[in-house]
Amino acid sequence: MHPLISTEALASALNGAEPPVVLDVRWRLGGPPGRQDYEVGHVPGAVYVDLDTELSSAPGAGGRHPLPEPAALQAVLRAAGVREGHPVVAYDGGDGSVAARAWWLLRWSGHSEVSVLDGGFAAWTAEGRPVNAETPTPIPGDIVVRPGAMPVLDADEAAAFAREGTLLDARAPERYRGETEPIDPRAGHIPGALNAPTSGHTSDGRWLPATALAERFQSIGVSPERPVAAYCGSGVTASSVVLALEVAGITTPDAPAPLYAGSWSQWSSDPTRPADCV
Repeated sequence: MHPLISTEALASALNGAEPPVVLDVRWRLGGPPGRQDYEVGHVPGAVYVDLDTELSSAPGAGGRHPLPEPAALQAVLRAAGVREGHPVVAYDGGDGSVAARAWWLLRWSGHSEVSVLDGGFAAWTAEGRPVNAETPTPIPGDIVVRPGAMPVLDADEAAAFAREGTLLDARAPERYRGETEPIDPRAGHIPGALNAPTSGHTSDGRWLPATALAERFQSIGVSPERPVAAYCGSGVTASSVVLALEVAGITTPDAPAPLYAGSWSQWSSDPTRPADCV
């Protein structure tokens, strides 16, 4: 299943005999909670899943958004109606950088039938597609979470990638350069990492074509001769870098880019780990 789905394709699928499970993953750093937006209106049949409490474990040594425990994630996905072998579509407010977390977690769980809605809820509503405020009660799913289908790095492995491969930092350029740090303990970036802000994956909220994404990554310094991995502030938006690398054809579903799940929130909380500012 392609990692992106168009609004037209989703609308058609929702009218089909076996519509996909749709997950609403709207979220903003610093709030307000995405559920408020969901309750005002959402794609018909969509189930809200909370990034902070359902797609992450509690903040701690693993960073601000550690990966959820498999059993807890399985319970959340089953409650949303996710079934083995059945397609899932995730969307957020617009550019897919948050919905990509749900995409990545499902892939990590061994569920390959998942896509992110290109343009998200903003594109859906801009096209005048149907929206309602009804909260569905899905038939419970039967997905079995089998973690490990997507590679994960720890801090030492991320440092090695920055030295021996290509480690991409998905945060905004000013955070990468260390000019500002609004939430994590220290400013800067992992030494040797290259900046690949998620804002560059899209134009007007829509994902760039595969060729344009490939050219962008090449201009940043990604080379087919060197393995590539990604991190961000807390392991959320870096999921969209993993997705973009696959869309660009730089990686494949069978050999995806690893994700440093703890990301800068974990790295910067350890005073023994260096930080570069440029």
